[in-house]
Amino acid sequence: MAGRKSKYSLENSNNIKTKIWFVAQYIRLSQEDNDTGIDKQESNSITSQKALLNEFIEEHDDLIVYDTYVDDGYTGTDFNRPGFQRLLEDMRKGNINCVVVKDLSRLGRNYIEVGNYIEQIFPLFNVRFIAINDSVDSYKNPMCNNTILVPFKNLINDEYARDTSIKIKSALNGRKKKGEFIGAFPAYGYVKDESNKHKLIIDKESAEIVKKIFEWKVNEGLGNLSICHRLNDMGILNPTGYKKIKLNQNYNNSKMKNEDYSWCPSTVRNILKNDIYIGNVTQGKRKVKSYKIHKVEEVPEEEWITVKNMHEPIIDKDLFNKAQDLRKVDTRVQSIGSLSMWAGILKCADCGRAMHKKYCKNANGAIYEYYVCGTYRKKSNKLCTKHTLKVEKLENSVLEAIKLHIELLVDTENILKQINECKTKQIANENIINIKQSKQKEIEKISNLKRCLYEDWKNGDITREEYLEYKKKYEQDMESIKEIIKNLDKQKEKQEEIIDDNSIWIKNFKKYKNISELDRDVIKELIDCIYVKENGDITIQFKFKNELKL
Repeated sequence: MAGRKSKYSLENSNNIKTKIWFVAQYIRLSQEDNDTGIDKQESNSITSQKALLNEFIEEHDDLIVYDTYVDDGYTGTDFNRPGFQRLLEDMRKGNINCVVVKDLSRLGRNYIEVGNYIEQIFPLFNVRFIAINDSVDSYKNPMCNNTILVPFKNLINDEYARDTSIKIKSALNGRKKKGEFIGAFPAYGYVKDESNKHKLIIDKESAEIVKKIFEWKVNEGLGNLSICHRLNDMGILNPTGYKKIKLNQNYNNSKMKNEDYSWCPSTVRNILKNDIYIGNVTQGKRKVKSYKIHKVEEVPEEEWITVKNMHEPIIDKDLFNKAQDLRKVDTRVQSIGSLSMWAGILKCADCGRAMHKKYCKNANGAIYEYYVCGTYRKKSNKLCTKHTLKVEKLENSVLEAIKLHIELLVDTENILKQINECKTKQIANENIINIKQSKQKEIEKISNLKRCLYEDWKNGDITREEYLEYKKKYEQDMESIKEIIKNLDKQKEKQEEIIDDNSIWIKNFKKYKNISELDRDVIKELIDCIYVKENGDITIQFKFKNELKL
């Protein structure tokens, strides 16, 4: 049986070397492809692309599929696509040395970026690139990339993306001006008409909540915070929770944490100012910067597109206008001054949310500061409790904690010095290095076995099923060993961090040896977080991850 002569080659029965290519099949389909005719759509479909690539690879014995990478619904104007990024990761690891696509447009429609991958990145990693329908093969015809044909086709693909973007924007602006709703999800209180997705109809259950919010604001004079408390006390899901749970919509809110479906003042404020509830459709509040740069920008209010009386209103105009007048004159006492030194540091120990500063006058008329839980203050007293803490007590406790840690520094430094003198770090590191070298040799051994599998299969020594079974096992074994090596690296870093007498946290504390008062710079440098309990006790989490309870 002939053996392999290199990583990607074998000798056949005539002792002729054949280079073996481990292939990444890349498939992409985006919404812009739907702008073409039915026949073109079908030829670009995921299924048809996969069939074409499989047929091509089956005709070439030197091509072995390593994996298939699919980006369904992703534009070709940038390369921030999950499937393509996974392909690049496998390319960097050396798992693949060939990329096959249906045509150049499947790789991308950005003229500069596509050229960069074909002419620089793929050659840098010795990766063969094949675009079947465009007759591009960087291995069999290395000069194809240097002809005018490939750059010209990439330029045409880029122009196609630009032209498609212009057409789509024009069509969408036309719909906006007609008052047709083009968003993915309607505002709380409405759903899309099943017979016409561009028309809105009232959702009775959520519309009743919208009515209550306006009535509480206008007729009872409640503030946004009070409205939140009432809704949360009633157990009403906020708009995100309602859409996901009640309407079973695939709706995601990037600002929502831990599936918290309670109301907050900003949600109430947005409902009160939304003219969709009087039958208007206002769109074009945001836009994408360009067809290549997908950054979303805010649009000035005077450029918004508003079409009136496009659907049944939930709120009459008189009630809506009164709510706007109240919203404009609605004021609240706010502190004026610099950023609090506790901002981003102080959190509730039970719900994990930020503590909010408040002011109060004592019997003598003096104003003092204290903190309360943000959930209790802004959402509902049923979701969390006050966790009240005076600023004076907070400052004194933290200052004493810092002083206590400084006093312990002398003993800590002596221990670290003794550890370094007895060569503990050197011995520990040598042990880890020896184990890593042993594990890397195991990986090399398994890699050699894996590479020989293909030859055994082709020579009929093993069946295709056995080939796939062994291949899978070898890959699993390699991943397990790689995980062990990764953990060894982490262990080495941890040991060095513990033993190193120049530890950052020691240096930071030593700077404040004679500290007598706190400021934000000291807090940010030494403390990661402070958790406030209901009884006013605090837990300080310092930057070096030890905790001190006071």
